[in-house]
Amino acid sequence: MKIMVVPCDGIGPEITKATIEVLEATDVVYGLNLEYDYEDAGFTSLAKFGTTLRDEVLDRAKTYDGIILGPQSHMDYPAREKGGVNVSAGFRVKLDLFANVRPARTRAFIPHVGKEMDLVIMREATEGFYPDRNMVAGTGEFMPTHDVALSVRKITAHACERIARAAFELAMKRGKKVTAVHKANNFILTDGLFLKQVRKVAEEFPEVTLNDFIIDAMAAHLVRNPSRFDVIVTTNFYADILSDLVSELTGSLGLAGSINANSDAGLVCAQAQHGSAPDIENQNIANPTSLILSAAMMLNWLGEKRALPNFEAAGAAIERAIDEVLANPKTRTRDLGGAIATDAFAAAVVQAIRSNARQVA
Repeated sequence: MKIMVVPCDGIGPEITKATIEVLEATDVVYGLNLEYDYEDAGFTSLAKFGTTLRDEVLDRAKTYDGIILGPQSHMDYPAREKGGVNVSAGFRVKLDLFANVRPARTRAFIPHVGKEMDLVIMREATEGFYPDRNMVAGTGEFMPTHDVALSVRKITAHACERIARAAFELAMKRGKKVTAVHKANNFILTDGLFLKQVRKVAEEFPEVTLNDFIIDAMAAHLVRNPSRFDVIVTTNFYADILSDLVSELTGSLGLAGSINANSDAGLVCAQAQHGSAPDIENQNIANPTSLILSAAMMLNWLGEKRALPNFEAAGAAIERAIDEVLANPKTRTRDLGGAIATDAFAAAVVQAIRSNARQVA
């Protein structure tokens, strides 16, 4: 099984190293036979090749089984014409990784400001309000005069239907509830089209209950009573905001795993939900949990799609080990009130995986 590894910027190399160490230990126990090839993206690529993301990297990525993509400092990149390409957008759009799957759950042993929840946000990741992925040439954002800025939102029936289908398929494995989030009272055509396609797909899943909420009301409900929700499906921008909200409510954005996937293409990309945190790079204090959990999700996805039970078992083992390490205040990173370093956290997760495997044996 071939995995492309792209560490990117800021704390990316540190948390990627921690993630690979966990995967290597898991590989020994579960016989995954993972092989890794490394590629440059972000500032390293900009310095070497004059662009943050080369087309040949994306072309090669299509030949891999999975991708591990580190966080990027996109806000600090130069203008696009000077090589500052949005790396995340490049992978999602050029590889058509339309389903950005973002789970959020509370853990009793981790302090959290929100109420109990266990839900998944299914985010459409290839279009929407984001102007860098809405045009075949140029961008969807422009200024007709110096004091007027415009942005074009793209919503297609095709993209809405397939993310809705992914949400309903996931709900069939969970609590059989889907909530569609929109603002169709104002965005009558675009969100109206989204809602129409979701309802169309819902007819194919009579066992799943569908309801819908306006985006601003949904934000309030996720604070007030998140336990009522199971699978939430929505467009790119809304999901981006809501997933950060629920992750922080569960304890920290640093605990939030995420994958970008396309079942038809047979490709999955593990990517932490958080940013590159350049203020703490090279200090060995970053929390690698999000990327490690994302890698576990990648293994689960590969196991399910390719009927590889050892991959599903490996993903579950990583998630269990993470919970065990986080349950001990002494083995938490600084952002969670502990004092353990990035590499030490990874070592603790590796130890937990090995210990649990011995107990089973």
